[in-house]
Amino acid sequence: MTGRQRGFALLIVLWSMALIALIGTEVTAAGHGETRLATNLRASAVAEAAADGAVYEAIYHLLDGSSAHWPPDGAVRRVQLPQAAVDVSMADEGRKLTLNNSSLPLLRGLIHAIGADPATVLTLADEIADWRSPSNSPLPHGAKAPQYRAAGRDYGPPNQPFRSVDELALVLHMTPEILARLRPYVSPYVESTPKLEGADPVIAQTLTDAAAGGVPPLSFDEPVTVTITAVAVSAGGARFTRRAVVRLNGDLAANPTAPQYIVLDWDQGSS
Repeated sequence: MTGRQRGFALLIVLWSMALIALIGTEVTAAGHGETRLATNLRASAVAEAAADGAVYEAIYHLLDGSSAHWPPDGAVRRVQLPQAAVDVSMADEGRKLTLNNSSLPLLRGLIHAIGADPATVLTLADEIADWRSPSNSPLPHGAKAPQYRAAGRDYGPPNQPFRSVDELALVLHMTPEILARLRPYVSPYVESTPKLEGADPVIAQTLTDAAAGGVPPLSFDEPVTVTITAVAVSAGGARFTRRAVVRLNGDLAANPTAPQYIVLDWDQGSS
């Protein structure tokens, strides 16, 4: 073999070694990436399972009539699991304003109480009422299908009760800022007007103003409905929030075979 041939053969060997090294590096990097992905997926799955388990533990304590009972008082309770820690809170929907039954004065009072200007108070209250009303005629400051089309929307009010608070985002002049302020105080899951005793200051102001205006409260014998929020953080650092709305069966004595609770909503909340 001539010197030129030996040099060319050496160059091929060096190129081959470099290529093998590059392939080895890529394979190692891919393996590390897949390992990280698998680790992250496992951590996320652990966090989700922990949040779901904590919701059921909260339901158990909610139904428990002993000293271990958890009232829906909004307090945050820590559930420590082997591979995750979960913070659980429960809010009584009965302390919120009924989204589907509240009169216009109550809706206006609440929108005013969260700081909206007078024009927005009139418009949003009428539009919320028009969204749920079976009538096809809008209120003086409200909106039905023609007004939504004129505003460029490809939908209109369903003329049916609200199914979730998120549905408020579709109301014509609702803004994200106003919805964020309204969200803690309204519920589509209850029918009665909340009691003034122990009410949140915003709800208390709304009820007081409505009573002064001669608006009678709505009162029904309805079961307890609770929103449970479970925020889980796994040992791997993954975070998951589960939000569940649960209605308790208030008449087990009359119907002992009925389920003790019904899940009305089950979704992933924002962490």
